[in-house]
Amino acid sequence: MLLWLSQLLAHYFHVFHVVQYLTLRAILGALTALLVALLIGPLMIKHLSQFKLGQVVRNDGPQSHLSKTGTPTMGGALVLVAIALSTLLWSDLSSQYVWLILIVTLGFGAIGLWDDYLKLVRKNSRGLSARRKYFFQSVLGLSAALYLYYTATLPIETELIFPFFKYVLVPLGPFFILLTYLVIVGTSNAVNLTDGLDGLAILPAVMVAAALGVFAYLTGNVNFANYLMIPYIPGAGEVVVFCGAMVGAGLGFLWFNTYPAQVFMGDVGALALGAALGLIAVIVRQELVLLLMGGIFVLETVSVILQVASFKLTGKRIFRMAPIHHHFELKGWPEPRVIVRFWIITFVLVLCGLATLKLR
Repeated sequence: MLLWLSQLLAHYFHVFHVVQYLTLRAILGALTALLVALLIGPLMIKHLSQFKLGQVVRNDGPQSHLSKTGTPTMGGALVLVAIALSTLLWSDLSSQYVWLILIVTLGFGAIGLWDDYLKLVRKNSRGLSARRKYFFQSVLGLSAALYLYYTATLPIETELIFPFFKYVLVPLGPFFILLTYLVIVGTSNAVNLTDGLDGLAILPAVMVAAALGVFAYLTGNVNFANYLMIPYIPGAGEVVVFCGAMVGAGLGFLWFNTYPAQVFMGDVGALALGAALGLIAVIVRQELVLLLMGGIFVLETVSVILQVASFKLTGKRIFRMAPIHHHFELKGWPEPRVIVRFWIITFVLVLCGLATLKLR
């Protein structure tokens, strides 16, 4: 929106040409989303508290969590509002990628909102049934996958890229649809599983979004892409504005979500942010790098799978409690220690992911 306005004003005032630069719009997008989150955050928390949309804590979990009962939930809506507003203001609205990411993000957010509504308003402890939740996630994930597959104009857009290798490209053909679906839905649920401690999921999501923004900027620039020997995807650069908005909105939410949290993200935020990360990774052709950078999300998911499989097959549990962050809590780690150490691990993994740009 503001890009279009700046293009008109640039005919009369040359200073507005600066708004054409992706890097500036990404920075302005991040700052706008941060400001929006900080401004409307207190009001949203107040209304959530008034409507008694508070967290319900399980009795079989860490006893320290019992004090969290009643903490306002569904704060992820704050993140989505900030992202959407900032993206609409600063991105090029003619970009198909921007609209696709927005639709998928808000769509997964709507699924999470429905689930949170059933749990908190209707007092249905199970929320949205797993079958229904995965059905609607699958509809959105497959729709995005089909769209990307049938609008691809270059072979590289549907090839699997292996990090650390210059020329290893695997044509996926129709299997691209399956891979994209798995990445989007899988990442969405992985972030949701990680969202169990104050700030545990949001900062890793911010760090991964920032790194994917770097990939998007370089992938969308033919000169940088050729120099680094990464795929050049026309139009992918515009995704960096959305990534900037994710970073700003996430940091704004962390202001209120840091330990001890004033508000929790809920499914409305976790499912949406995970889906956004997965889709962005597909667009910039870095699904395997996402697997590396989002190692904490992978670890949390694998811990749940192993715990369930072990209990069903042997009747024994591998961890004291899954996801694995609860295992460390029950071992005696204070919650802030678990959170910060997981943040540090994510920071290292993100650096490793960025290193694949040059180590090829």
